[in-house]
Amino acid sequence: MTQDAQRVVEQTTREHWGYLYACLVKHLNDFDLAEDVLQESILTALERWPEKGIPESPRAWLLQIAKNKAIDRLRRKANFESKQESIGLFNEQHAAEPDNPEKLVDQMIEDERLRLIFTCCHPALSESAQIALTLRTLGGLEVSQIARAFLVPEATLAQRLVRAKAKISKAGIPYKVPDSTQWPSRVNSVLAVIYLIFNEGHSAERNDPGSTDLCEEAIRLASMLNQLTPNEPEVMGLLALTLLHDARRNARIGSKQEYRPLSDQDRSLWDDEKMETGKQLLKQALQLGKIGAYQLQAAISAVHSDAPDFESTDWMQIRLLYQRLYELNPTPVIQLNAIVALSFEEDAETALSAIDNADFSSLEKYQPYYATLADLYRRSEQLLAASDAYEQAINLSNNSAEKSYLENQRAEIQKQLS
Repeated sequence: MTQDAQRVVEQTTREHWGYLYACLVKHLNDFDLAEDVLQESILTALERWPEKGIPESPRAWLLQIAKNKAIDRLRRKANFESKQESIGLFNEQHAAEPDNPEKLVDQMIEDERLRLIFTCCHPALSESAQIALTLRTLGGLEVSQIARAFLVPEATLAQRLVRAKAKISKAGIPYKVPDSTQWPSRVNSVLAVIYLIFNEGHSAERNDPGSTDLCEEAIRLASMLNQLTPNEPEVMGLLALTLLHDARRNARIGSKQEYRPLSDQDRSLWDDEKMETGKQLLKQALQLGKIGAYQLQAAISAVHSDAPDFESTDWMQIRLLYQRLYELNPTPVIQLNAIVALSFEEDAETALSAIDNADFSSLEKYQPYYATLADLYRRSEQLLAASDAYEQAINLSNNSAEKSYLENQRAEIQKQLS
């Protein structure tokens, strides 16, 4: 019984932390208090459920206990008077349907989760604070987990959370879903935070079996947002993009933990279910007729997934998609990716000529730029230039598997030069 109870507590916490946290923040208007009483309710469940049995609705039970603990705390504080209205409303809502706590929780949390997402990703907060707050409040990750995932000291991450919560309070950042005039820019802010989390997980090392899987966290957050905002094409596009990218993860690292670029991947290791889900989401998003950057990136990934092997890739279509993406977001990184596609559509020499005619001075610290140059020089048999570019890419690489791959490529070039 103890093991069953612990399993249900862990599962309920994992699946519903964001729901419960959002509901508590709404009525308490206090991030720290909401977190404290939710944590306490989880500990109480671990103590009581093995003896008294698992409740019919675990998440409603946790919310009720957290609410009771919040009331007890506030009664001991001088500001109880100012909180009584919210607590009274909280009690009224619980009393409205005492026989159906599951329905009650469903009604309360859907809007609250959306409000919490937009509060955590408010543009008044720094990017790092938005990411940390989103992972803590909606993902339920521990401070130590988030710190380890982003390779920062735990104390540093904790301070970011403290400052973010303080700014929300002092700046009066509203706990609400933006109105229609603000919606596009605010949704983009939320999507950007989720995509940053995914990219961090994608580029981070996974040698530590206890490390937080940020890719899975990002996919879960994107799925949550897609459920809360149906028929939003860019939300669907981001979810499709993360699924399509993540579907290839098992093929990126070989049996000896070596990095495998797309050209060398065993495509039988790709996750067909994720691929199909991503492509179906993309199809639905495109049918809505509002094409955005995430949909275009997902479309590029879908073209790769459609090819049975690297040589069969429709590079012209990928180049055209990158050009369309560049029209929406004219950045040198997108321009560079279009040139990479051009190099396979035509040849490396044509791509190098395109690079010579572009301005990539802002990418002087961007590792993929030098990795791209190295590959283009290698394919065009400009070995000295390739060796130099590989060295720059190696020096800028933070991922040991990718770094080892680049070092091996450079070693092959050195053999040919000697």
